[in-house]
Amino acid sequence: MIEDQDGAQMKLGVWKLLGVAGLAGVAATGIIIARDERQRANLTPEQVRARLHERFAEAERESR
Repeated sequence: MIEDQDGAQMKLGVWKLLGVAGLAGVAATGIIIARDERQRANLTPEQVRARLHERFAEAERESR
């Protein structure tokens, strides 16, 4: 199938848009992961232990 110049440019524009959207998604995921890591790094061992105990207790309640 032979396409004219406008059709080829339109396809190229769609691919560029998809590429930019993909890069934005990767960047947003990286930002979320970095934020989560910073929050986790700020916890003391006692806080981590307390959170784990809370989550375990909640999981036990939900499984009953």
